[in-house]
Amino acid sequence: MTAAVALFSCVLLVFTTTAAQEPQGAQEPQGAQPIDESEIRAIMDDAPDEQTDDATTDEPSGIDMFELIARGGQFMIPIGLMSMLVVTLSVERSLSTRSSKVVPRGLIKDLGKLTAKPTQFSPTQAFEICRRYPSAASRVVQAMLSRTGQPLGEIERVGVETTQREADRFATPVRWLTLAAAATPLMGLLGTVWGMIKAFHESTTLTPDRSRSEQLSEGIYTALVTTMAGLAVAIPAAILAQFLENRITKLFHRIEELTFAVAPGLARFANRSRLDTDGQLRPMDGPPAAPPAAEHGDPMPNGSAHPPTPPPVVESASSQ
Repeated sequence: MTAAVALFSCVLLVFTTTAAQEPQGAQEPQGAQPIDESEIRAIMDDAPDEQTDDATTDEPSGIDMFELIARGGQFMIPIGLMSMLVVTLSVERSLSTRSSKVVPRGLIKDLGKLTAKPTQFSPTQAFEICRRYPSAASRVVQAMLSRTGQPLGEIERVGVETTQREADRFATPVRWLTLAAAATPLMGLLGTVWGMIKAFHESTTLTPDRSRSEQLSEGIYTALVTTMAGLAVAIPAAILAQFLENRITKLFHRIEELTFAVAPGLARFANRSRLDTDGQLRPMDGPPAAPPAAEHGDPMPNGSAHPPTPPPVVESASSQ
C-alpha cells in the first residue's frame, strides 16, 4: 500500500512539473485543477502512520497465565494439592532440621569438656547436660547413658541403633517430597495426553466457520498446561528433597562422632555402677551369695564328696 501511494505521488509530481513548463498561452484542459505541493507531502507523510497502525494491529497478544491454568481442566486439582504439600513440607523440614534443633552447640561444647578426659567422665553430669539441651543428639546420648555399667560393645550398639531411629524419624517426611518430585510430572503428562485426545476428537466435528488447524493448535497448547504445571512443582520438590537429605546426613554424622566420644568414658563403669532413671549413679548389685554347705554326699568346695580330714593331733612327751 505504501508503494502504491508513493507511485501515485510521483505521477502527480511529474504531471505538475510538466504543466508548469508549458507555454503561458496554452489553455488548460477543462476541469483540471493544479495540485499543491503541500498536499503531496501530506499524503506521503500519512503513509508511515498507516504502516505503523498495521504493525501495531498485527502484534500477538500476551498469554494470560491465570486463564490458561483455569483451562487446564480437572487434572490441575491433584497438581495443585501436590504443590501445597511440597510447600508445607519444605517449610516444616527446613525449620525442624536446623542445627540448633538437632545438634545444639551448647550440648557439643559441654559434652566435649566432659569427654576430654575419659578417666574423669561423669555420667551424672552428662545426663544433666542432655536434659538442658533437648534434641536428637541428646536423646542418643541419654540412651547410651542408660546402659552405664554394661560392656562397651553394648553401649556402642545402643548408640548406633538410637542414631538410626532418629535419622529415620527426620528423613520420613522428606520422602514425601521425593514422591511429589516423581509423581507430579506423570500427573501433568496424563492431563496432556487426555487433552490431546479430546482435541483430536473434537476436530472430527468442526463447524464450517472453523478450520481444523486452528482447532488443533488451540487444543494442544491448552493440553500442555498440565505438563508445565507438573514440572513447575516437581523441579523445586526434587531440589529441596536432595538438599534436606544432605543436611540430615551431615547432622547425624556429627551425632555419630559425639557417640564415639562419649562411649570410652562409660567403659570404666562396666560391672561397677549404673545410672538410674533420675540420672544418679548407683553401685551395681553385690556379688552372688556363697554356695550352701554340702549335704548328703554333695561335692565340697575342694572337689571331694567328703569333708577334708583334720590333721592328727600329736601329743607331747610331757603329757605322758
